[in-house]
Amino acid sequence: MTDTYIALDLETTGLNPSTDRILEIGAVKVICGKQAETYETLVNPGRKIERRIEELTGITDEMAAGGMDTQTAVTGLVEFCEDLPLLGHNIIFDYSFVKQNTVNLNLLFEKQGIDTLKIARALFPEMESRSLQALCAYYEIRPKMAHRAVFDALASMELYRRMREQFPESPEELFAPRPLNYKAKKQGPITPAQKGYLNDLLKYHKITLELSVDSLTKNEASRIIDGIISEHGRIQR
Repeated sequence: MTDTYIALDLETTGLNPSTDRILEIGAVKVICGKQAETYETLVNPGRKIERRIEELTGITDEMAAGGMDTQTAVTGLVEFCEDLPLLGHNIIFDYSFVKQNTVNLNLLFEKQGIDTLKIARALFPEMESRSLQALCAYYEIRPKMAHRAVFDALASMELYRRMREQFPESPEELFAPRPLNYKAKKQGPITPAQKGYLNDLLKYHKITLELSVDSLTKNEASRIIDGIISEHGRIQR
């Protein structure tokens, strides 16, 4: 059993790492099977949080506004993780968001991971749901809050321990770290020319965006500019 790792969970504004943003990071450093340190922070996504995400996580726009900026939060996470493998429930989801942001920031983040969801699928093939919440209910693991990053990370850590204890005869490789593979294409930030033209379009057409222009990538800015021109037209001089 791997007993030294980083239990990781993220809350995000959506499911697509190339278009959605990290909203909260929760990471627990486990050394020799014991909780050693935690890294947790809200992250300001630079955009309005959708109602469904707010209802799921309890994170409001006001809460997120007081969080770290993405660059600071992700850089801190990379430093916290050191060279340890990651553990989480459907860990490739969390890894994909971190990976996209580290590629954008020119940071190295190649990791191995332990996926408690894949382990549960192998051990409980007949179970109707193998969500983190369902498995926590099965093992009577009671997180303080569901869908908050650090508590879900702690729940995944405990779930891993419980499954390993219940199935000691299972192949050791089932519980071992494996390479995490996610290819992310670098997204450059909005250019000064795009920023100026977008702000002019917004002012000219009296449009209010529910996101921060400064937080946009080059591709996002292009899509928004094209959308405004398609719907409202160009600036008439």
